[in-house]
Amino acid sequence: MNEPNARCWERYARCAPTHSDSLFANNAEQKAIREICFDCPVRMHCLAQALEEGMNYGVWGGLTERERRVLLRSQPEQSRWAEWLRRSDDPLARRLREPRDPAIYRFLRRGQNQKYTGSSSQPKNGID
Repeated sequence: MNEPNARCWERYARCAPTHSDSLFANNAEQKAIREICFDCPVRMHCLAQALEEGMNYGVWGGLTERERRVLLRSQPEQSRWAEWLRRSDDPLARRLREPRDPAIYRFLRRGQNQKYTGSSSQPKNGID
């Protein structure tokens, strides 16, 4: 499949045939429904749109609304999300591009990306 452009990505989304109400479920259900996103070919387009347009509710690009708020707070200077998600060498951007749960809370909290946490804490006993 060719790379979809930013204006027509929705038709390629894995969730397109899904009832849209399920993407706007409560927090516990959001974590389950977002699994469909992790191997979606347009996941980064979806996430970028949600971040750029301030989507406050639902699952977008594999992140829940709470995870997107954490991401936005960790990158207050960022305004060009599509470009950053697609090309940045930032460890957080690379993590978000991986086809799996980015575990954004743990990633930022454990000091794996000190730029955002401001601490130098390491995982206890070297256990991830």
